[in-house]
Amino acid sequence: MSKKNKTKVDQNNQPKEIRELLFTKENYYLLIASIAVVIIGFILMSGSDGDIYDFRRITLAPIVVIIGFILGIYAIFYRKK
Repeated sequence: MSKKNKTKVDQNNQPKEIRELLFTKENYYLLIASIAVVIIGFILMSGSDGDIYDFRRITLAPIVVIIGFILGIYAIFYRKK
């Protein structure tokens, strides 16, 4: 289900199957980037300094984490045309 089979003919006119991978190199790069963005968001959310209710922990970090999750979903569904 995750691989597509295509049939080609070799030199002896025998059918030969070629399998294509589900994810390409671009998918993996986008997936790694999304994981990095989520990790950055969690690092922004944690921290040892100051107030718990500041802008970075309450607003910025959750937005960065959600952007990372959306990028991960895009990386899964991305298909080169």
